[in-house]
Amino acid sequence: MMFAPGLSTTKPLITRGATRIRCGARHPRMPYHLQSQSIAVPHAARPNRSMPPPHIPIQAIVLAAGQGKRMHSALPKVLHRLGGRPIIEYVLDAAHAVAPERVGLVVGHEGARVQAALGDRALTFVRQDPPRGTGDAVRHALAMLPHEGVTVVMIGDAPLVRADELQQLAQSATAGNLALLTARVPDPHGLGRVVRDAAGAVRAIVEEKDASPTERGLDEINTGMLAAPTPHLARWVAALRNDNAQQEYLLTDIVAMAVAEGVAVTSTLVADERDVRGVNDRAQLAQLERILQRRRADALLVAGTWIADPDRIDIRGSLQCGRDVRIDVNCVFEGDVVLGDGADVGANCVLRNTTVGANAVIAPFSHCDRAVIGSGCRVGPYARLRPGTLLSDGVHVGNFVEVKASTLGPRSKANHLAYLGDSTIGSDVNIGAGTITCNYDGVNKHRTVIEDGAFIGSDTQLVAPVTVGRNATLGAGTTLTRDAPPDRLTISRAQQVVIERWVRPVRKKT
Repeated sequence: MMFAPGLSTTKPLITRGATRIRCGARHPRMPYHLQSQSIAVPHAARPNRSMPPPHIPIQAIVLAAGQGKRMHSALPKVLHRLGGRPIIEYVLDAAHAVAPERVGLVVGHEGARVQAALGDRALTFVRQDPPRGTGDAVRHALAMLPHEGVTVVMIGDAPLVRADELQQLAQSATAGNLALLTARVPDPHGLGRVVRDAAGAVRAIVEEKDASPTERGLDEINTGMLAAPTPHLARWVAALRNDNAQQEYLLTDIVAMAVAEGVAVTSTLVADERDVRGVNDRAQLAQLERILQRRRADALLVAGTWIADPDRIDIRGSLQCGRDVRIDVNCVFEGDVVLGDGADVGANCVLRNTTVGANAVIAPFSHCDRAVIGSGCRVGPYARLRPGTLLSDGVHVGNFVEVKASTLGPRSKANHLAYLGDSTIGSDVNIGAGTITCNYDGVNKHRTVIEDGAFIGSDTQLVAPVTVGRNATLGAGTTLTRDAPPDRLTISRAQQVVIERWVRPVRKKT
């Protein structure tokens, strides 16, 4: 260490190429032998806060080439639905949590259908045919992906995997490790076991068919998901052999290779083993469905939604609830559904891509599809709102009323047994029981317009195109084929006749 002439040696001046740190004053928490010293930190050794850390590219490989024979279905396994979406979409969403620059999706059985279903995603599709094991699948994928940075390998039929645990894998692999995602399960039958040494370090993963009785007694299993430096991973999968009971190239064999090379093998134990359960048959799919639905219900309960029975609700999309929302049993929500403050959904309702306003009531057994329901409305029971229905505030649509591509103005009512299709209905209109709009002529659809304050008597047929004027009244049983003027009573019915000498027929004796 060099000092400038004439300067006290208690405050050294570090020469160019290092950072000067003076520790002239004693600190009560600093060891005595470090006080009143100067420490030289060369530029090459200290962190440079002005420079970002070196970028390590990350890519993901999702294995989805399995035939899914146990599903007994013509549909590829990863396209079966969970919570209203294909299984594979959950996996791909989780993959994007690690910010991959590329995602390779390995497909095999019905791969063209999988690709068609995911055509709007930026994916590199890799075909593995015939399927020869997970290691072979990764080998095929790496042939189409860069051999740099870190690769995260995921399983296409494990839809509940948590993004934060994948991020832990990727972070460990950026430090040069082989990172495994493991779980402890009550029944590990049929699953690969994680074998550790006396110090707790991972030594290998052994598939059940190849495991010893002692190894089969282990309860920590391999989830099939891992991350590794891509050059290492490419070298390891290229060296895989298929001399095992399955006669497949198993990705799990790379663990022993890493150990042999002295590469550290780290593991992340999942917090909940249900997060890494795979789908091999319809029973397992049903189990995951209930797990997912209960989690969604619990999230709503915590946020303040009243749910009669959290085990009897299905959310097959997104459900947004305001304050003091009530949901009775056996309701199904599909697509994007919004329930405003104080909304009440009765038992056995189905709502799809529908918005419900504040304090509206959807009575039991009602179906609403792509409808907008205003504040304070009452719908049902047994009502059907088809696409294009818009109910303004305070509208009543009662039992066995069907509405399609129609707008009902504020406070209008159709309380029983009606069909309103392709209609524009004003405010404060009353639609009597048995009313129908005859909107289809066999080729084209036509609109019916009913202006504010009109009263439509029971059992009326409105043959479109037709307009009912403001405050007009249509007598019961009317078949309207021409416009009805405002503020007038319009009646169209046959003249009532009494047959004086008519005699009721008598059944003949045989």
